[in-house]
Amino acid sequence: MERLQKILSASGVGSRRHCDALIRDGRVTVDGVVVSVLGSKADASTSVIAVDGKPIGARVRTVTIALHKPKGV
Repeated sequence: MERLQKILSASGVGSRRHCDALIRDGRVTVDGVVVSVLGSKADASTSVIAVDGKPIGARVRTVTIALHKPKGV
């Protein structure tokens, strides 16, 4: 269970502040129920989360690769 605005932000909907505004405006639903309370929690893997009736996509994953490049290579 994670905070809803964190899930929305990680999915690329917008910044956390923007997601706060979406939740306050009643534009976010979790399993078909409108959520308008900040700090609400949801499980991204089992819940259907939608903004303006459109389901959000999967989380955007960032992969960081560290490479040691010896001198002369």
